[in-house]
Amino acid sequence: MAKVHKLKTQLVHDGKNQHPNGAVVPPIFQNSLFTFDSWESIDDAFNDRANSFIYTRGNNPTVKLVEEKLATIAQGEKAKLFPSGMGAISAAILSFVKQGSHIVAVKNIYGPANNLILSYLKPKFGIEVTFVDGSSVADFENAIEDNTDLIYLESPSSVIFALQDIEAVTHLAKSRNIGTIIDNTWATPVYQKPLTMGVDLEMHSCSKYIGGHSDVVGGVLIGSEERINDIFRQEFEWIGAKPAPFEAWLLLRSLRTLDIRLKQHQSSALEIASFLEQHPKIKKVYYPGLDSFPQKKLAQKQMTGFTGLMSFSLITTDLEEVKSFFNGLKLFQIGVSWGGHESLIYAPAISYLKELSPEQFDGMGISVGDMRISVGLEDTDDLINDLELGLNKIR
Repeated sequence: MAKVHKLKTQLVHDGKNQHPNGAVVPPIFQNSLFTFDSWESIDDAFNDRANSFIYTRGNNPTVKLVEEKLATIAQGEKAKLFPSGMGAISAAILSFVKQGSHIVAVKNIYGPANNLILSYLKPKFGIEVTFVDGSSVADFENAIEDNTDLIYLESPSSVIFALQDIEAVTHLAKSRNIGTIIDNTWATPVYQKPLTMGVDLEMHSCSKYIGGHSDVVGGVLIGSEERINDIFRQEFEWIGAKPAPFEAWLLLRSLRTLDIRLKQHQSSALEIASFLEQHPKIKKVYYPGLDSFPQKKLAQKQMTGFTGLMSFSLITTDLEEVKSFFNGLKLFQIGVSWGGHESLIYAPAISYLKELSPEQFDGMGISVGDMRISVGLEDTDDLINDLELGLNKIR
């Protein structure tokens, strides 16, 4: 029986003697197609398209290395890489729903995922959705209808970092024959393993911590071999959501340092969250790693660590004061993504006010005074001083 290595080793190693000529770093298979030596061999490949190298729009050796490693660390049977997180989300949702389906989703999911459901699937295909708070299993149970085919989770959720009891919700879903998807980008497969709690499909935006260097965009779905193969043959192949071999190679590079990077993100974020929590110009801090976090026990039950993304509410909602703080930061760069080596700040209201109706925006429980920061790998003292300079601009 082969020895199962621990996480750090899984992240660093790609397998013994796996690369040509003893190369410690694998080559990039930057080719569009793969050739065969006979009718029989290419015929066999078409009989097993999900596992064969025929055309890079389907499978590619560089991409497969990343998929195998992500499936291993998430404790899933198989993974499929996509060119973006939204590519993965779209394929995942489409794999469960049909015309007239009903979805139960957490109300604070990633904005573009919200838009996909409300602005595209609903008007075009009659797919209905009920958004719930999600802090109680009863929220989901009360929202289920006869045509509910999917429960969509994001734990912690966007902006307010609310958790769902993953094991309890998936137990409910299985009892009603309803599929489940979770966006697990925040915790990563290092700190949270939803597949072991019963989730059908786990999704990550690889652009965030998995990539970690702000130089690659990607997404991944992880689940059972049967489910991933079905998605490969339909949503993946038919829509043409091909990841590039070079970007897959960059992700493979990043996975080697994922564990050690996350430890630093967590350490720095906890220090900064504690500083903000005590600051007189901060009304509230949303970070699951804080002892004051309302769902701390659930966080400790479901996660083994905490990453570097958090949000907080300023004491003011005066737009000019908010802008003074926002524009006054120097080390925290302004940007929409997160999970890279650099620290970033973003005000969710900027995009949400453009994407959502006023009623939907109010329903998310956020305001113009809410800030989201991604704590990078800079010196923590420098980051705290930067935040202090910005906060001094608030009266």
